[in-house]
Amino acid sequence: MALVKENKEKVIAGFRVHGTDTGSASVQVALLTERINMLSDHFKVHKKDHHSRRGLLKMVSQRRKHLEYLKTTDRDEYKKVVDRLSLRK
Repeated sequence: MALVKENKEKVIAGFRVHGTDTGSASVQVALLTERINMLSDHFKVHKKDHHSRRGLLKMVSQRRKHLEYLKTTDRDEYKKVVDRLSLRK
């Protein structure tokens, strides 16, 4: 379940720090969130797809690690990303 190129470019454009940024922590969090949301919709139909569920759990863990990194290095960027993606608990 890969992202469509147009959707990926749109997400990157919304979270990039500078013109050629494609790999900063905020961009990676946004892309992971988009993929997690797509997989969550997939599981509403395919409840027994345990192989993809493992991938989903790995993505959630990876997103959590990126958010923790952002929280310790750039608190303002962390707050901005969390607010824009509405990840607050």
